[in-house]
Amino acid sequence: MRPVSLRVVYATLVGLVLAGLVHIAAVLAIPVLSEKDAVSRTRTSEGLDHPQSIYAVATGDDPSTPEAWLPIPDPAVAVGVCAYDLADGPMRVSARTGPLSLSLAAHARRGAFYAVTDQAAVRGALDLVILTRAQYDEALADDDENDPSRDVRIVAPDSRGFVVVRVIAGLPSQRPAANAAVQAVSCTTDTPADEAGKDGSGKGSGR
Repeated sequence: MRPVSLRVVYATLVGLVLAGLVHIAAVLAIPVLSEKDAVSRTRTSEGLDHPQSIYAVATGDDPSTPEAWLPIPDPAVAVGVCAYDLADGPMRVSARTGPLSLSLAAHARRGAFYAVTDQAAVRGALDLVILTRAQYDEALADDDENDPSRDVRIVAPDSRGFVVVRVIAGLPSQRPAANAAVQAVSCTTDTPADEAGKDGSGKGSGR
């Protein structure tokens, strides 16, 4: 029995040492891995007032995908992303609807938390506003009862994230229009000055 017990103790010690090494390696790898998640990769688009192209549908030549970290979508779907940091103010994504199907999906570090299609557009316009809880409460308090906002307001689980814009080209002849529709979407940050100076169009100022 004594040799068996020593083997069990030895195996347990080896297992504990290996577990400790794995834990240390995982902790040291966190900074590297955190820079490669979707939220971090999209931060280059924070300074843009339109989506950063992720995938452009082919219009004759094979498109070069600027960002290869996303799975390649349906070849008939043009994709762009807008990153946001709610510390700067609410994020407003505005799109004009047209003959092509368009969708917006808001993502945080844990994945998508809201999605909407052009079917929710009002008078041909779709305005998605992403806010913190405090910003949402403030926006409600500032609403005019006689002129209700047409914004689709969403409370984000995190202060940082991104919105994915997708436009479907049902026919080959619609592919240039799909790429253009993604770039025509407006991504802006609302500030208190912007809110005070709105003229009822629901638009904020650019970043």
